Amino acid sequence: MTADHQVRPIIVPRDVTALPWSAGYAETINAGKSRHNEDQSMARQGSLGVLVGGKLHQIQYTVFAVFDGHAGAGCAVTASNDLWAAVQSRLESVATQLVGEEGSTKWFTRTISKESLVIGALESAFWDTDQQIGEEKKIYHMAGGCTVLMAVFILGKLYVANAGDSRGVLCRASKAYPMSYDFTPVTERTRLMQLGKLAPHLLGDEYTWLEYSRRPLRKDIGSRMLYRDAHMTGWAYKIIQESDMKFPMVFGEGKRSRLLATIGVTRGLGDHDLRAQAQHGTVLIKPFLSPQPEVRVLDVDTENITSDDVLVLATDGLWDVVSNEEVAAIVGRGLQAWDNESKAGKYRYISLAQVT
Repeated sequence: MTADHQVRPIIVPRDVTALPWSAGYAETINAGKSRHNEDQSMARQGSLGVLVGGKLHQIQYTVFAVFDGHAGAGCAVTASNDLWAAVQSRLESVATQLVGEEGSTKWFTRTISKESLVIGALESAFWDTDQQIGEEKKIYHMAGGCTVLMAVFILGKLYVANAGDSRGVLCRASKAYPMSYDFTPVTERTRLMQLGKLAPHLLGDEYTWLEYSRRPLRKDIGSRMLYRDAHMTGWAYKIIQESDMKFPMVFGEGKRSRLLATIGVTRGLGDHDLRAQAQHGTVLIKPFLSPQPEVRVLDVDTENITSDDVLVLATDGLWDVVSNEEVAAIVGRGLQAWDNESKAGKYRYISLAQVT
């Protein structure tokens, strides 16, 4: 059955208690697309031990994450095993400042909030893991890369860190509240073009940071065409010249857009040795790819989050076919079918994941 590309079986954990909080998990076997599952996930609970005034304090936290791999499963598997350790290490480095009643710490003349310390820990962990993967690729065969979407619950707040085009959506009363936004060559066009303009040597002689209303052809040389430079949000005219025959660094629109005509993601881990495929294969893509996550925060206590409020984390395999609002509606209907207080209530979230 798994060899049938039309069937796409859905599998779930045999033991619903394997995940924290009896969280739901499901994955689809996309047979025929790749030999191994390039997408991975992880869930862990941890604690930070802090000694303050001779008393040991424990800060509990819970982590969920999904990793969308491409060009191989190696990077996603490595990230799913190692990123949590980097997060733990970075949180431990600021654990002393996270203990206490006040929501911020005084550093000389600057006041830094606990929230900022957690965000900084997550950002640093992403960069640490990407660097580690780059070093390991020199020793082990680990092709490809992966996007990362991570949710961390700590000190009464939810932190959603996104580097890629997977998406987190909070579903409340059948309504969708985005906790992340997709990073694609189109959404990051300005950052990419500005980097190309500031460091044109990264593009070699093959690509241009300029954007045109359509790709110029040799017959267009000497004629006017709409274009925009890296610093522009609007459009203007220019006379097409020989230098404009270079391939645009961001080509296409929507989900079909590609960075350097090669890859459809702009943030994530790995891809350290990936080269542009459209021209002569001399341009490295990694300088334009960033492991930097965008971190969004939700105060769980202030927002009165309950067991009927569901955070959905999924790769683009889901979001390419259903909208945020459709998923929220599915979750709303599914919650009504399962009573959280009954013995069977422990299956409500895994059922939601399977149905979605």
